[in-house]
Amino acid sequence: MKNKTSVVPREGEAQPSRCPDNSAFKQQRLPAWKPQLTIASVLSSFFLTGAFCLTVGVCLVLSANSVREIQIDYSDKCSDCSKLRENSSNWNKECHCSINFTLKEDILGDVFMYYGLQNFYQNHRRYVKSRSDAQLLGRNVNIQRSYCAPFSTYRNGTPMAPCGAIANSMFNDTIDLFYNYNSSMIQVPLLKTGNSWWTDKNVKFRNPESSNLSSAFAGTARPPYWQKPVYLLDEEDERNNGYVNDDFIIWMRVSAFATFRNLYRRVRRVRHFAEGLPAGNYTFQISYNFPVTRFKGRKHVILSTVVWSGGSNPFLGIAYLVSGTAATLAGFVITGIHLKLRKKKTYFQKQ
Repeated sequence: MKNKTSVVPREGEAQPSRCPDNSAFKQQRLPAWKPQLTIASVLSSFFLTGAFCLTVGVCLVLSANSVREIQIDYSDKCSDCSKLRENSSNWNKECHCSINFTLKEDILGDVFMYYGLQNFYQNHRRYVKSRSDAQLLGRNVNIQRSYCAPFSTYRNGTPMAPCGAIANSMFNDTIDLFYNYNSSMIQVPLLKTGNSWWTDKNVKFRNPESSNLSSAFAGTARPPYWQKPVYLLDEEDERNNGYVNDDFIIWMRVSAFATFRNLYRRVRRVRHFAEGLPAGNYTFQISYNFPVTRFKGRKHVILSTVVWSGGSNPFLGIAYLVSGTAATLAGFVITGIHLKLRKKKTYFQKQ
């Protein structure tokens, strides 16, 4: 074996320096600012922060309270349909129920319809991962290698489109709203597109490329709990079909809590509803397809407006109020401690 030799600099040659470069950054000569914490600056920062948070909190709470909202629980009112749906053999039988309610005052402005679920946990780790993002982008992928199992393929090897537990459990109740006007029923026009996030609709979801949407999904089958294939989710609008269907996209964005609401429709402001929903008697016509009894869940339908701060959610305003109150109280406590110590110091100086 050959011995390793080290290179020894010759006499007269300068050895390489291991010192950092003579720059302001490496020699730590950059300008710096060190705040001088005086009692005036500390107290002013606490009181200004408290005043700012209290002002913002009051504005947010008042804004959230100005939202007009009506929420109706139809879990018990559609109990007959619920019993029918609990038996999986009745999946192809239709069941409808009606719910009457009254608006005592006009709901002016844009009106949004939501469906709400209670005690439905979408935050389970395996549930959240049970999807194939590559498949939802319209790519021809092997979903057996994804996290979709056991909702990936049928026993005969036919792949599911879309695959996964999230898609399989998609909310599929149909809700229509009718206005009782002069002893006649007028269906409230509802918009079913434009409700999902732009990034989801245009970036995260794509249909497979094909001249015909049904041929694009040839060789696949609907999830077990679905009543129709993915390319028939919206038979009236081809642009709202397949993976780019708004109801499907909104459902695929899972919630972090067991009680949540998803945007379902928007009231189209035309004719009798140009200003919003007028006061009067209304009826919800519901095609009941989504059973919730087995997991002790509840279902709601919500009509709500929005304001500049969002919907009817006072949490952010309350958080600002609590922070502002804490900062203001801390300022008063520090003021009291300072005055007490200053009096004690003055007393000892006189002694």
